[in-house]
Amino acid sequence: MKSNAQSTYTAYQEETFYAIGLNYKKADAEIRGHFSISEAAQKSILDAAQTIGISSLTIVSTCNRTELYGFARHEKDLIKLLCEHTQGTISQFIEVAYVRQGQQAVSHLFRVGTGLDSQILGDFEIISQLRNSLRRSKKMGMLNVYMERLGNAVIQTSKRIKNETDISTGATSVSFAAVQYIMARVPYVSQKNILLFGLGKIGRNTCENLIKHTKNEHITLINRTKVKAEVIAGKFNLVVKDYANIQSEIAQSDIMIVATGAQKPTISKELLYLKKPLLILDLSIPKNVSDTVKENPNVTLIHLDELSKVTDATLAHRQSQIPLAEALIKEGEAEFNTWTQHRSFAPTIKALKSKLGEIKIGEIDNQRRKIEGFNEAQAEIISDRIIQKITTQVANHLKNAHGGATESANLIQQIFRLKEKHHE
Repeated sequence: MKSNAQSTYTAYQEETFYAIGLNYKKADAEIRGHFSISEAAQKSILDAAQTIGISSLTIVSTCNRTELYGFARHEKDLIKLLCEHTQGTISQFIEVAYVRQGQQAVSHLFRVGTGLDSQILGDFEIISQLRNSLRRSKKMGMLNVYMERLGNAVIQTSKRIKNETDISTGATSVSFAAVQYIMARVPYVSQKNILLFGLGKIGRNTCENLIKHTKNEHITLINRTKVKAEVIAGKFNLVVKDYANIQSEIAQSDIMIVATGAQKPTISKELLYLKKPLLILDLSIPKNVSDTVKENPNVTLIHLDELSKVTDATLAHRQSQIPLAEALIKEGEAEFNTWTQHRSFAPTIKALKSKLGEIKIGEIDNQRRKIEGFNEAQAEIISDRIIQKITTQVANHLKNAHGGATESANLIQQIFRLKEKHHE
């Protein structure tokens, strides 16, 4: 039998649980853009994973990170899968990436899902993205029991941290950081013309933060799908312009926020005919504003990587909450690890029950031949109850044996000469 640590994570035909990926800590926005994965690409990766024998996989791709969590025979399988379905290369990945396995991979997912590993501390947007990824994997038959349980444990811990600490006090997401940046550096911001291009989740959040914090009534919305812009505009009483008018709208703006989901830059120097300074904030990954715009002397271009450096009293207070959050993560991890430990002994219990069942059948058959009028039905009932009591006692012992559980399981297997069937 494998050691307890091995059996916890290597329970799927010698596969190991891995977390591979890259994030804002070592990979700049350009590199992260190369490895960005659209929803369509995520489905393609899950399909491809099935064909190469990967049993369980989920994908997290945000503006700050791209990560694959899954069971594989080797980390190279996951790395190759990622690089084949993105613009990134294996050499680029190796330069900036990290690979975790087993308990380290579990701990990494807990920190990511609870916002402790976010570019802006306590940014809880990641948990909804993780939840969606898990749902997609499950729908496609690519989420095993282990990873589903782990995902739920992370989600529950995230809820606890949000409710029991102040780590999310005061919105400090990417969208709020953009507004903080504007308010700190643009005088008379309430009188400036602001153009918001792109109304995905980050765009909508930025719009709400702009209205709430700047008291600006000169906000114009542009989105490739105009209907989406009109819905948001109606909610906040804002102006909507056609995408075809973007050039003239840029010329009239003092501040432009770009939050589109395009795979290539949508704003370049050719669109800029400026007679006054323009601050451009690009909140997109991959970058949706070409660096060529900086050739225009009126332009100041800020990307979301720079926004993460915004620090204030809110962030300082959040940092003071880290020990509380880490304590809750420790609890969540401990509960999950206890579950995996108990689950790893299920094959032993199952094999023991099967072995005792074989002994029962043989003994009842023996007594039937020896005893005239032998009550076989009654013997079956009594034997089954005894087997149930024995296996329950053994199960409770293994659950409570802690460090000695593996040795106890080994001893039981030796005594009864058990042949475990692989447990799924």
